[in-house]
Amino acid sequence: MKIDDTLISKLERLSKLELAEEEKKEIKNDLNEILQMVETLQELDTDDVEPLIYVNQDKHPERDDLVKNELSVEEATINSPIQNDKGFFTVPKVLDK
Repeated sequence: MKIDDTLISKLERLSKLELAEEEKKEIKNDLNEILQMVETLQELDTDDVEPLIYVNQDKHPERDDLVKNELSVEEATINSPIQNDKGFFTVPKVLDK
């Protein structure tokens, strides 16, 4: 497959972009290079290669989930301008029904 001016114009129209002639040339060259790389990859023999599930096969050690530096309700809401009796923030209504 070859990227030509007709395809670039179609992509320009579909993406609702207005490209300058220099930008069109640049995109055309970039897309042709990408297609060449893909064609090179398709030539590789991958019959004996198993699909990659994870990039890194190492297992990460799990750690205990410990609570540290926990704030009390009073400390967490100390800078709140308005709060209710249950310790929750009270904010002005934004949406009406």
